Amino acid sequence: MALLGMVATHVVAERDLDGSLTAAHWVAGGRASALFAVLAGVTLALGTGGTAPVRGRERVARSYGFVVRAVVLAGLGLLLGAAGSGLAVILTYYGVLFVLGLPFVGLRARWLWLAAAVWCVAAPVVSQVVRPALPERGFTSPEPTSLAEPARLVSELLLTGYYPAVPWLTYLLVGLAIGRCDLRRLDVAASLAVAGGVLAVAATAVSRLLTERADVVSRLLVDVPAPDGEALLDRLAGGTGGTTPTGGSWAWLLTVAPHSATPFDLAQTAGSAMLVVGACLLVTLRLPAATSRAVEVGFGAGRMSLSLYTLHVVLRTPDVWPPDDHLAPHVLVLLLIGAGFAAAGRRGPLEAAVTAVSRAAERSVRGPAPGPGPGPDQSPR
Repeated sequence: MALLGMVATHVVAERDLDGSLTAAHWVAGGRASALFAVLAGVTLALGTGGTAPVRGRERVARSYGFVVRAVVLAGLGLLLGAAGSGLAVILTYYGVLFVLGLPFVGLRARWLWLAAAVWCVAAPVVSQVVRPALPERGFTSPEPTSLAEPARLVSELLLTGYYPAVPWLTYLLVGLAIGRCDLRRLDVAASLAVAGGVLAVAATAVSRLLTERADVVSRLLVDVPAPDGEALLDRLAGGTGGTTPTGGSWAWLLTVAPHSATPFDLAQTAGSAMLVVGACLLVTLRLPAATSRAVEVGFGAGRMSLSLYTLHVVLRTPDVWPPDDHLAPHVLVLLLIGAGFAAAGRRGPLEAAVTAVSRAAERSVRGPAPGPGPGPDQSPR
């Protein structure tokens, strides 16, 4: 669902002919990429012990494996940024998120929920203070040539880019907290779905209430000219490109626009991600074995989202697939490939390669496995 949501926002036009937001962007805009980031946190949690975080040397080994994984993902993201697709490629930011999340892998679920709540409020405030002193955004997507400007690249990856890792760490912390829960329990799945839905609706409602005030609207109109407050909110519904205006009014922190990285945006999209994860768990936990296998194959694209996301970015380059706004062919290609790999019991090629590299890194930290002890007729030498 995260993969197909991102594909929809890349393929379908943002506005209908009458100027209204299209259904794809109304549903998935800002939410699909947030779900992608939350699932990164779930991956990190499951890969470091699930409900019981690993300790000692084993934590060091697995953390090192995730660092290597992050470097590979970031490198792939840089290459895709040079493909000429015109998309804001998430993978380089994704790699940075994994590294930022590693200091939190030793925490239990309750502390992770608390950390996510604090970060959701604090990180946007820090961003609003710091960004005016940082270089302006210079890249549509980071690419290999971006390495020639390390200061600008780091500032974009952390704070000024389309998926700024510092405020987006909120999503990873939410995912870590989810992954530290017992996801085999129906009550946990139900709690995630209900709490996520309530959070998403509440964040949206409170933000709307605040941003409809005349004094707030007047301050926002200074930074983004529009005929009136209603027109401004309609314009913001399409997103703000990753951040609020640099050096703008503090009233921007009250908005809930997609890709604005404000407290309300982070809360609403994190809540929607919790709702989706909880709802999917509620469905799959109740399925009989035969139906479960059918769902596993039918939604096999979710098991190889890295490979298919990479393919999607390549397909969006004009030389490979001429630009169009027809979503069905793109979805069909990804679902059929995913189903084929799942039916064959095979992992995606990039997933297999990244896993092999990260596990090799883990083994290098653990050292060789201990050999068998001496037999009954042998004495140690």
